[in-house]
Amino acid sequence: MNNHIVVLTGAGISAESGLSTFRDNGGLWEQHSVYDVATPEAFARNQELVLRFYNERRRQLESAQPNDAHRLLAELEQHCRVTVITQNVDNLHERGGSSNVIHLHGELTKARSSKHPDLVYDIGFRDIQPGDTCERGAQLRPHIVWFGEEVPMIEAAAEIVPTADHVLIVGTSLQVYPAAGLVDLVSFDVPVTVVDPGEPASLSRARVIRKGASEGVAEWLRALAL
Repeated sequence: MNNHIVVLTGAGISAESGLSTFRDNGGLWEQHSVYDVATPEAFARNQELVLRFYNERRRQLESAQPNDAHRLLAELEQHCRVTVITQNVDNLHERGGSSNVIHLHGELTKARSSKHPDLVYDIGFRDIQPGDTCERGAQLRPHIVWFGEEVPMIEAAAEIVPTADHVLIVGTSLQVYPAAGLVDLVSFDVPVTVVDPGEPASLSRARVIRKGASEGVAEWLRALAL
């Protein structure tokens, strides 16, 4: 159990489970501009629309299932220490069996107070409605890091990445900061592998597997030969 494998994941790993990705929709997410549903200003302007949008995402997530990529990464814990650092807000890693997951951009199955950010609640797949409040009377909002907001878990992730013996990047273009900067923290002698069926961000030191998430993770594991 000496090897520590750090896995950085993005929307591409959940696409095989039927969850749509923002970047693949031409800057639209379920036909909504990010500026209409994923900024603090949008929530202040049209709370009902934003809550409805995330309620729909939550219902979609409830019917989605972890795919082979999620399950294979969970099974890897039988052989070594695994930390998953994900940009995804779904819970497919956890439902696939992973026990150590850091969510950089929040979690869809949680709500938090719009005025007291330390008040966070597990809501599962339930809706958040206008008028639903925290114990201190403030409206609940999705526990999501919106554009323009700080990424509170980035510091924890930045401490973990330099301890990796292997780094696997699955389904993320690594173009969004601060998450994109995590790769710069990987020790120089640590192997980095990118699984991406398209044209991944250029990492000169990385081995690239141009396949979908499940097929690519399986190929990487065979080469790892644990």
